Amino acid sequence: MRSDAMKKGLERAPHRSLFKALGFVDEEMDRPLIGVVNSFNEIVPGHEHLRDIAEAVKAGVRLAGGTPVEFPTIAVCDGLAMGHAGMKYSLASRELVADTIEVMAQAHPFDGLVLIPNCDKVVPGMLMAAARLDLPAVIVSGGPMMAGRHQGRDVSVTNIFEAVGAVKAGRMTNEEIASLEENACPGCGSCAGMFTANSMNCLTEVLGMALPGNGTIPAVAAARRRLAKKAGIRAVQLVKEDLRPSRILNDNAFINGLTVDMALGCSTNTVLHLPAIAHEAGIKIDLDLINTISEKTPNLCRLSPAGNHHIQDLHEAGGIPAVMAELTRLNLINLNSKTVNGLTVGENLAGVRVLDYNVIRSVENPYSKTGGLAILRGNLAPDGAVVKRSAVAPEMLTHSGPARVFNSEEEAVSAIMGGQIKDGDVVVIRYEGPKGSPGMREMLTPTSTLAGMGLDKTVALITDGRFSGASRGASIGHVSPEAAEGGLIAVLKDGDVIHIDINNYRLDAAITEEEAKKRLADWQPPEPRVTRGYLVRYARQVTSASTGAILKR
Repeated sequence: MRSDAMKKGLERAPHRSLFKALGFVDEEMDRPLIGVVNSFNEIVPGHEHLRDIAEAVKAGVRLAGGTPVEFPTIAVCDGLAMGHAGMKYSLASRELVADTIEVMAQAHPFDGLVLIPNCDKVVPGMLMAAARLDLPAVIVSGGPMMAGRHQGRDVSVTNIFEAVGAVKAGRMTNEEIASLEENACPGCGSCAGMFTANSMNCLTEVLGMALPGNGTIPAVAAARRRLAKKAGIRAVQLVKEDLRPSRILNDNAFINGLTVDMALGCSTNTVLHLPAIAHEAGIKIDLDLINTISEKTPNLCRLSPAGNHHIQDLHEAGGIPAVMAELTRLNLINLNSKTVNGLTVGENLAGVRVLDYNVIRSVENPYSKTGGLAILRGNLAPDGAVVKRSAVAPEMLTHSGPARVFNSEEEAVSAIMGGQIKDGDVVVIRYEGPKGSPGMREMLTPTSTLAGMGLDKTVALITDGRFSGASRGASIGHVSPEAAEGGLIAVLKDGDVIHIDINNYRLDAAITEEEAKKRLADWQPPEPRVTRGYLVRYARQVTSASTGAILKR
């Protein structure tokens, strides 16, 4: 066993003594040591209950004859970090999650790992670590939050963000938003829609690194604890079978992941995270592959914010296995890929069917014949930009309008709140990319405010930053190259006409090549916004959003 390096032989007597200081007995040291990576903290609603999940995991490890050893990593709540400087740290935390797990698992050579994430950057961070370390590993998330109930309808955090704009526009009273505030988030779990956390937890299941049910079993369900026990049991078996991520995370697994991504209409952040995870596994995902897959993959689900269903509804309809089973009817899923439970995808899907075609549409009756995400290119984004096509109103799939240019999220929000944005405008928020922000902040506050004010069907928003999975509307992010690296977005001016053609994957500014060269020749990069701490190092090392915002080697 790998852990023998710190517990076997005469020269390891001091090490065994340290284990005994922890209360270990010889019998525990003779078993496989399974690291249980817990991202619990008391500031993230999605992680508040992870002590319970970890205890269930550890019970499973012991049942299978292993010895669990729990250690922590960090987690940022994107909702709480939203709209202020704290959001600069959200994407940047992904690398820290991966690095801290690497440090702990290499300094203390565990035989296998169970990784317990729940929210946005923690899931991909843990998957990156699993791919990098290539130790037998299984992911088990804390599960999704239940939808809240307000005035007879299901609601989630996206509704309360949009309510702010509704109050500003006089479409909702202060008393109504106060009532919604009490009910939108009813308890623990990752926020209830197909936002980034749930997108990544669902795709972890598709990639084969989590047991079936990981993406959709509610956080409050006893089935979530049972799943955690099974993950603990499975971790010990993985060690004995020597089944490692490198045998699971192959090209076909990522193609399956992107395919289900399109069918579900996941968060645009998956376009950052899947390439970053693939990079750790030694696989390159080109952005154009996303459009190729999207062209042949029907969009089968419209979950919040794109529709009225939530993750609990998806679970009741059969969950991720049902979505995959439906896609097999078009031969879109590779059935031979190995999964963490030791079975192939095909074996996992045997006998699975959709239980509610109102939530998961059939391939004959999709919401659209193409997938939920699209990569746009053009003179404004030669290296690509991304839009959640399934959450765009049909009338905004093609749009041309004058740019309203802002150099920060705060400037844009002030203008939106101040009623300065009019029908037809294209709001441009720049210097919010991986380097420029630094940290590539999410723009949920401006997008949700526009939606709450009823402008999501008449106003587009483009940015070199990114969006929360809770954003909807013609919200185009990840514009690359970003402004801080001299992309054309850096020299846009108020009134420049922006042409958006999502159906044809185009994003262009009506600026001649000569004019663009002239403007860029006169452009000077701004002074860094952050001059000390982790973000300075991050800004120096981070690459473009088009590469998954990975760090330079």
